[in-house]
Amino acid sequence: MSLERITRRIGAMRYARRRAGAFQRPFEARARHRILLLAVDHRIPQSQYFPFHHYADRFRERHDADIREVVMDDYGQHEAHPKEATTVCYQSYFNISDEDLKRDMSRIRAHNPGARIVYMDWFAPTDLRMAARVAPYVDGYLTKHLLRDRGRYDCPTYGDTTLMDYYGRRFDLDHAVQRFSIPDGFWDGLHLGPSFATADFMLPVFDRGTLPQGPRPVDLHARIAVAGTPWYHAMRQGCADAVAALKGVRCVTGTGIRHDLFLREMLASKICFSPFGYGEVCWRDYEAVMTGAVLLKQDMSHVMTDPDIFVAGETYVPVAWDLSDLAEKIDWLLRDEAARTRISAAAFEVLRDYARSGRFVDQMVPVLGL
Repeated sequence: MSLERITRRIGAMRYARRRAGAFQRPFEARARHRILLLAVDHRIPQSQYFPFHHYADRFRERHDADIREVVMDDYGQHEAHPKEATTVCYQSYFNISDEDLKRDMSRIRAHNPGARIVYMDWFAPTDLRMAARVAPYVDGYLTKHLLRDRGRYDCPTYGDTTLMDYYGRRFDLDHAVQRFSIPDGFWDGLHLGPSFATADFMLPVFDRGTLPQGPRPVDLHARIAVAGTPWYHAMRQGCADAVAALKGVRCVTGTGIRHDLFLREMLASKICFSPFGYGEVCWRDYEAVMTGAVLLKQDMSHVMTDPDIFVAGETYVPVAWDLSDLAEKIDWLLRDEAARTRISAAAFEVLRDYARSGRFVDQMVPVLGL
């Protein structure tokens, strides 16, 4: 086992122990702000909560804020769990029932009367399907990404999401028309935050690290899983087929590789093709930036996130949704080493500046009501 992998595993074990212990102790009574993170115990939603702990000292020094975290399924089952929070950040499962949502909110209010409650939307799609459901209970709503044109939220989609709409129509799939209503006043309490760059294995790298250097013998990293719902399968299979049709390009393809080896492959790659998943923004977008590969992805001009690594031609290279220019863009990047160097460095710098400045703390001030 490599030293890098051992170090990462030790760090993960320490963080897990803190989540199971120190993060659940009672609040410091004298803290002016007491922030309780109620979590879904999965790596995707956990990427939303890790930066609160990474910057805990800054929250304490700047805002006299004490931070705790408990898995929502367990909250209230132990007398020692932190109570009397001034702000509660709440994550739920994607398919939570109305009954369970009401139960969670009642439990939160019982233990934290008067607290500001913020719904933490960690889901992949850019829709706001939880807006109307949680609006009666919460004071704020944080999401990792938004459609740039808010007017699109007033329009029905062919399927649940922007991606289902496009690929359902393109592949003539049987989708139901859907529209998730946005309640009055919702936009006033909506906040845009960071996406996967704040995960426990990435944020410290951007905070302390430098852009990886070294030989990159692989032209294109393009491991593409295709199994999933009909629209997802059709979209991803189209991506895999487009990669397979490339001529004279040294590619890494296939699936089923350990994560540390996956990242090692990207360290040896000039370009990383990161196609859409169930949402537009993906883990691989940020893993590509972290490893110094140029991010190649379907056009993201309709999406907002912060920090933004989706600035066309500056921090990533967009391709058409139908992939009609995929081969052309790859050929250009392989021929233009200067462009690759410029784009990968600019993307890394965006995330390094974000991490080192601790701007996450400032982002969360209005969210948390500090």
